[in-house]
Amino acid sequence: MSITAAYIVPHPPLILSEIGRGEEKKIQNTINSMRETAAEIAESRPDTIVVLSPHSVMYADYIHISPGESATGDMSQFRAPQIKMDIAYDTDFVNMLEGATRQNGIPAGTQGERESTLDHATMIPLLFINEKYTDYKVVRAAPGGVSYDQLYSFGKAIKETAEKSHKKTVIIASGDLSHKLQDDGPYGFVKEGPEFDTQICRAIRIGDFSMLMDIDPAFEEKAADCGLRAFIIMAGTLDKTAVDSKLLSYEGPFGVGYAVGRFIPISSDTTKDYLEKYFNTKNEKMNDLRVSEGEYVKLARNTVEELAKTHREYAPDHELPESMKNEKAGVFVSIKKDGNLRGCIGTTGPVTENVGKEIIRNAISASSEDPRFPPVKASELDHLTYSVDVLRPPEDIPDKSMLDTKKYGVIVSLGYKRGLLLPNLDGINSVDEQIRIAMSKAGILPSDIDRISLQRFEVVRHY
Repeated sequence: MSITAAYIVPHPPLILSEIGRGEEKKIQNTINSMRETAAEIAESRPDTIVVLSPHSVMYADYIHISPGESATGDMSQFRAPQIKMDIAYDTDFVNMLEGATRQNGIPAGTQGERESTLDHATMIPLLFINEKYTDYKVVRAAPGGVSYDQLYSFGKAIKETAEKSHKKTVIIASGDLSHKLQDDGPYGFVKEGPEFDTQICRAIRIGDFSMLMDIDPAFEEKAADCGLRAFIIMAGTLDKTAVDSKLLSYEGPFGVGYAVGRFIPISSDTTKDYLEKYFNTKNEKMNDLRVSEGEYVKLARNTVEELAKTHREYAPDHELPESMKNEKAGVFVSIKKDGNLRGCIGTTGPVTENVGKEIIRNAISASSEDPRFPPVKASELDHLTYSVDVLRPPEDIPDKSMLDTKKYGVIVSLGYKRGLLLPNLDGINSVDEQIRIAMSKAGILPSDIDRISLQRFEVVRHY
């Protein structure tokens, strides 16, 4: 078995004494675990170390593999330029890996290098390893924003490459856990923070990678981690493999979770097919969603599917419900793919003769005209979920005291500039944040906040 071990490690710069200046002593357990990890790797003497870094070149729809013969980096951005590193890339491994990704239709490769300098999430674990062992080459990859199944499949391609190359390979999944563990931490506190860390630590303890892939992207976003996607790639490198798993340490004294986990392959085990489990669970959830969806969402979904499959506008084959025919209102249609926004377009007031036609119009726009995304393809349809917001007429309000992010959306105006934000959106936790984002959408400068006019509105949200 070419993959000899896989590790989850954190990458706080202050773990290095030159940067921590004494603060690193507060995470001594993490330091000890990192040193233990380095000693184990040195003992196994790998040919190749694959580092999965969320701070390398990141794309929303692509897994980036660092190209070239070598790379350098230092810790200048953390006021420690004297800490430097030079690494050699395993070009043979990279070439074979690219071939495997092409053969399996995985959106990954060496194109689009924007910055060749080594990032701190790559350097920190390698600095610990280099204290014990240096006779290795590196493959560096950045997870990107692709779906969980694509991340896991990329991990399987790494495993395939390691086996075909007959190179002894170690996997380093570099990533911190939640950044929102404490009120006095750098990012504040949300309840999802410790919940996320508890689930990750349990997954490490028992070696159950399905627990990683079961994490909802919206929940992950609230927890504000940077490691999960690297961890899922790592899980793919251990596909259909029984492992000896151990949580070496977990700490979070600075409001950010640091976990060190070790996974040693024991034997082949076809029951450890976590990708199949992921698809089965996902299909069950999607089927349940389709069965329970209301008429408003069904109309939006049918519209998007008709456009993606036939490039024609959807014409309902039955009479619209009376509630859609008799009401005129603004409507927003939101589309998500694997929990991430895939399109959202709406109207603040009615522009068609009824809500039904408003839904059809805006579902077409959300799936094909949102400037942030390419048009929805037929191959994506099984991954999409929808929501429809029917807006109530807006009312003028004198100031922000009459807003509530959960109950009311906001419209911010200054002259001809107008920005709208829906209520009850994930990640929007304060009225000030709600207004700021609406101002940004309208192109209104922060300095003009005292000149803006405010309106609030309620919505009826359909799932």
